Amino acid sequence: MPDAVTPVLNRVVWSALTTRQQGFVHGGSLARRFDPAVSPFAASKDNSPEALEELAGLISPGEDHVYLLQAEGIALPDDLEAEVTAVGVLMTETRPPAAASPSVEISSLTDTDIPEMVALADLTRPGPFTARTPELGAFYGVRIDGRLAAMAGTRLNLTGFTEVSGICTHPDFRGRGLASVLAMQVASNIRAQGDTPFLHAYADNHGAIALYRKLGFEIWREVNVAVVRRKNRS
Repeated sequence: MPDAVTPVLNRVVWSALTTRQQGFVHGGSLARRFDPAVSPFAASKDNSPEALEELAGLISPGEDHVYLLQAEGIALPDDLEAEVTAVGVLMTETRPPAAASPSVEISSLTDTDIPEMVALADLTRPGPFTARTPELGAFYGVRIDGRLAAMAGTRLNLTGFTEVSGICTHPDFRGRGLASVLAMQVASNIRAQGDTPFLHAYADNHGAIALYRKLGFEIWREVNVAVVRRKNRS
């Protein structure tokens, strides 16, 4: 991938919140988060004390939390703590797969599908997902016997790049290649809009990484993940 574009991927959440997804922003010039009802992701512009202080100010005491996701190292001010940390990978599409006729019917998901989408995400845990997450981008699904068997859509959207996300299949319908078909559909739509598709996976999810490689994605680099809250001062 050309060096000229990598800075926008180093802090991909920040890049989204300062370009195409500014309409979902809570925050200011140094730290921002998505509207919590839509997505828990947040980011600071850098690791300067001023930016980290502004990030802390976006998180309320108690149960409020944010997800940080960035290639650069995560730093936290004294009043924040990471209750979960992990290593992931950011993968970009480098060789689009040959077009294939899907063996299943793919449909666009709408507001009427949201309860089933949330239920499927709660069951399979593809990543943070709320009833308003579909506001971030288009989602597609496959229905079998009237049930939502699988879905995929887009989440982070920044200049030149759109993320394939929410890829999940109900356990009753696994082994049929539904995730691959949907991911290919979403990636194809992203390419048609002139963007490069990218996605995330946990670094130890070797099965998912192998699947995404078959779909034409390669690891750009590892990324750091943290679920962050305010420290309990009581």
